[in-house]
Amino acid sequence: MKRRKYGFIYKTHLFGRPTVRVMGADNVRRILLGEHRLVSVHWPASVRTILGSGCLSNLHDSSHKQRKKVIMRAFSREALECYVPVITEEVGSSLEQWLSCGERGLLVYPEVKRLMFRIAMRILLGCEPQLAGDGDTEQQLVEAFEEMTRNLFSLPIDVPFSGLYRGMKARNLIHARIEQNIRAKICGLRASEAGRGCKDALQLLIEHSWERGERLDMQALKQSSTELLFGGHETTASAATSLITYLGLYPHVLQKVREELKSKGLLCKSNQDNKLDMEILEQLKYIGCVIKETLRLNPPVPGGFRVALKTFELNGYQIPKGWNVIYSICDTHDVAEIFTNKEEFNPDRFMLPHPEDASRFSFIPFGGGLRSCVGKEFAKILLKIFTVELARHCDWQLLNGPPTMKTSPIVYPVDNLPARFTHFHGEI
Repeated sequence: MKRRKYGFIYKTHLFGRPTVRVMGADNVRRILLGEHRLVSVHWPASVRTILGSGCLSNLHDSSHKQRKKVIMRAFSREALECYVPVITEEVGSSLEQWLSCGERGLLVYPEVKRLMFRIAMRILLGCEPQLAGDGDTEQQLVEAFEEMTRNLFSLPIDVPFSGLYRGMKARNLIHARIEQNIRAKICGLRASEAGRGCKDALQLLIEHSWERGERLDMQALKQSSTELLFGGHETTASAATSLITYLGLYPHVLQKVREELKSKGLLCKSNQDNKLDMEILEQLKYIGCVIKETLRLNPPVPGGFRVALKTFELNGYQIPKGWNVIYSICDTHDVAEIFTNKEEFNPDRFMLPHPEDASRFSFIPFGGGLRSCVGKEFAKILLKIFTVELARHCDWQLLNGPPTMKTSPIVYPVDNLPARFTHFHGEI
């Protein structure tokens, strides 16, 4: 409503502070490429308090650059190749459980969150499968993340039973559980286990401190681990749930997904044991387009927060120094001129090449500029594997039809997406 009334740049208030909401490719380009010159990352006080000053999203300048460089090594192509079997194993195990539910069905979103949490624990923090899948510990941590996430954007008032208080209490439980894993990881590395196989993000952070001769900062490691787990499972769970939604609502798209799998020899029952690898996954162009279209319509994160470092002009509007600036991902996708019939779910739109300059900031599910999502390549591979395994093993029915989506602060279906899964027998 405000977009229609005021346009692509307008003033609002958030947490009692004057805030400018920005959308549209050209406007967002200025904000995202203006990091350190025009704007700087500036999450609300509650987010900074709960996640902590030691996490990547709250670091600045050289500290942010160094930390991002270290973590990015966990998402290199070589590392991603190592993760493929782990992701395939976890997805396959979950799908078997979903299929065993039979007529009673299940709530998709909570199940997908647990799946993505196990994957994040194994890949990002290097947990052993039995620990990552420990039912009681897993459920406690998933519930703690849900509570922390619900209260990330709350008034910065730390009194009993306030949103901030509940968020910090959940965060403290997460930190306590994660500290056990960090200490076990440190003991293992000191026992010369380093260098075996691919290194997870936590191992890389620990070794980076040792290489620099720094004393390990347990609080910073807990904050980084919490942020990695939060980003590594909340957003991918949202996207994977949206994939199930759209493929369930548009059977002709699911049919085209299966046709692509069949063309690569991945659909026939006799070939379903073929091991996925990066080379095969990169050849699945249409599935990549399905994922892009899903992220266009339902980006898991609705936007990003900045603060104006100086007074500057944006498309004829003056933004005063010190004001908050929010760039909107979902609105920018909605108004992007390069997309026709914007409300239609049409993966084929991404099969056609768009002019790079025009599309670069019209499609920004992972943000952009210096602070683009550090794990975006990991997310893409994870969602591809999820789509492949889902399409070649399952048929499903959405029991409530198209869901109502809510943002709090991650996009999710209000009804948790009840669905009934049945075996797909490999014939199209």
